[in-house]
Formats: sequence, structure tokens, C-alpha cells
Amino acid sequence: MSDLKVERKESLSRDEAAQLLSLLSKAFATGNHAELPFSPSEVSLYIPDRVRAELEVEVEGDEVEVEVEFKWSMVEHETGLPIGEMAASPVTARQGNGARKPTRSTRGQKR
Repeated sequence: MSDLKVERKESLSRDEAAQLLSLLSKAFATGNHAELPFSPSEVSLYIPDRVRAELEVEVEGDEVEVEVEFKWSMVEHETGLPIGEMAASPVTARQGNGARKPTRSTRGQKR
């Protein structure tokens, strides 16, 4: 199975960054489904009740990097079977017109 990787890199004001974090926080707090913006499309994700989390803060010279990472398996949700018994379906990307299409690409190396 191919991996999916969607990236969004842009310069944001502090308020815009807070709005993006708030959107993600609401998705985790209010249910098991998230619609995340990736202009001009959005990515629709299932979020389970439990996830693995990683928080990393790195300071190099005059630059600060904060990474928040959440991981979970899609296998059990997609198939109803325990992990390892069946491969998961791809995450769905929604185009600006509301249509959904499977989006797959090879996952790149982490920085």
C-alpha cells in the first residue's frame, strides 16, 4: 500500500496559527472526524478515541521549531478487524467542488 503525504507550508500571523491549531483541536475534541484545509482542497480524516502523540521543541541558533505529531492506525476503523488482519483504505482528499478522490503518494523522508 502506498502512503499518503499532504503538506501545507506557509507564513502565518500568530492569530492565523492559533485558528489553525483551534480547528485541529476542535476536530479532536468534538468527535472522530476532521476536515483539514489544504487549499484549494481539504483532507477528511477519521480520528480514533486514542492516538499516539509526540511533542518536539528544537532550538538551533536563532530559530525555534515546534513539532506536534499524532499517529494512529486506520486499519481497525476501516475494516472493523484488529490491526494486521487487513490493509487500510487511503485517506480521502476533497476537492474545492466537494468531490472526493483517493489521493496517494510515496511518503518522503522526515526532516
